[in-house]
Amino acid sequence: MPELPEVEALRVFLDDHLVGREIDRVLPLAISVLKTYDPPLTALHGGTVTGVGRHGKFLDIAVGPLHLVTHLARAGWLHWRDGFPDAPPRPGKGPLALRTVLTTGDGFDLTEAGTTKRLAVYLVRDPAEVPGVARLGPDPLDPSFDREAFAALLEGERRQIKGALRDQSLIAGIGNAYSDEILHVAKMSPFKITARLTDDEITRLHTALRTTLDEAVARSSGLAAGRLKAEKKSGMRVHGRTGEACPVCGDTIREVSFSDSSLQYCPTCQTGGKPLADRRLSKLLK
Repeated sequence: MPELPEVEALRVFLDDHLVGREIDRVLPLAISVLKTYDPPLTALHGGTVTGVGRHGKFLDIAVGPLHLVTHLARAGWLHWRDGFPDAPPRPGKGPLALRTVLTTGDGFDLTEAGTTKRLAVYLVRDPAEVPGVARLGPDPLDPSFDREAFAALLEGERRQIKGALRDQSLIAGIGNAYSDEILHVAKMSPFKITARLTDDEITRLHTALRTTLDEAVARSSGLAAGRLKAEKKSGMRVHGRTGEACPVCGDTIREVSFSDSSLQYCPTCQTGGKPLADRRLSKLLK
């Protein structure tokens, strides 16, 4: 799933490629993609893009008073096209979900792999009309998101820190991959309870969060949309690297699997050398 660094890079890319340009047409090509019907997508035809924003993992393309808001979900992606075939695409065929064509002939496609369709597109007058945007917590790239603001968010929370970092209503934009990376940098177990964090641990976790995200955004800066997935994967230290050597200590990276996801961690760096039991097989080792 694209997370904050990749969506921020897409925002910068689209800001450079879309702002000031006129939309010729927007074509929904998957029945599940469009979540709103008023105003209709045809209201964008002939409009000029005035800005591109980001709300957590949501992209926001402003066209006059309207906002085309997209959440790429787990298997969605954006592909920039310098041109399109003359023949119109066939709705419901393949991964193509939505096509946006500029009057200059270029534009972008939104695609979604797999059979579980969660990619979502909204056309609204205010981004806050999108339920997922309305519930977002603060953006961790905001300069105001300092150590004190982070500590205030965690106050009163009593759950595993991995889940807290992924909660979009608590902090916007962090998902499964970067929560693994942040916790590895912080040298902290994914199952540590937030209420038990010391002041020093909160400071260390905040520093790891900002450093990890800032570095990921910097690595992605200036890349074309098509190269962002590979950049994300290459920059991971533990996420998606089960069985490989930890780049810090050399221990073997381990995995805990769930029904629809998994996490990766280093026992030496994060859990005092004790592997966590796979939840599919037994209880977690405390």
